[in-house]
Amino acid sequence: MWWQYLLVFIGSLFFDVVPIPFPPAFTIMVFLQIMFKLNIWWVIVIGVAGSILGRYILTLYIPLLAGKIFKRSKNDDVEFLGKKMKEKGWKSQMVIIAYSLLPLPTTPLFLAAGMAKIKPLYIIPAFFIGKFTSDTITVHLGKYASEHARNIIQQALSWKSITSLVLGMILLCALLFIDWRSLIQNKKFQLKFKIWK
Repeated sequence: MWWQYLLVFIGSLFFDVVPIPFPPAFTIMVFLQIMFKLNIWWVIVIGVAGSILGRYILTLYIPLLAGKIFKRSKNDDVEFLGKKMKEKGWKSQMVIIAYSLLPLPTTPLFLAAGMAKIKPLYIIPAFFIGKFTSDTITVHLGKYASEHARNIIQQALSWKSITSLVLGMILLCALLFIDWRSLIQNKKFQLKFKIWK
């Protein structure tokens, strides 16, 4: 029985450690809870712990990866964006909580934090609040939906899940291709596509 909860932890960690928009970790949590009929609160607590560890690891290794694949100017640009975010103090914490509550991939948020070299402890407490709240709601909804299993497959390819993936990709592209320094300092919108080494 304990190995099933270990799967919840590892699955959630894996879904949130990858640097590309991946299905939200709650999808594996819901799937395993339904499949093994696990205690819903243990699934939520263990799954959120796995997600947080995954995002923490992501913020630690992404600066190294970004330094190898992006030009220095793009890394400097995102680091500038991170400094501006930290200047906002509690307002940026509220943005992180609100963003974590939305059914959007949080990968772009953690990529930006990692590339900007923001300490994980600055972002994770607000992420925890939003993540725990949204995953609690979603896993409970998943349990309810398991009673209507036929609809789950249809919803996996629904316009909502596809829209969520597309929005995640758009946010990631915005992070990478918008010249944030020019936008914030000079109020001039510019796109830069030559960001790769």
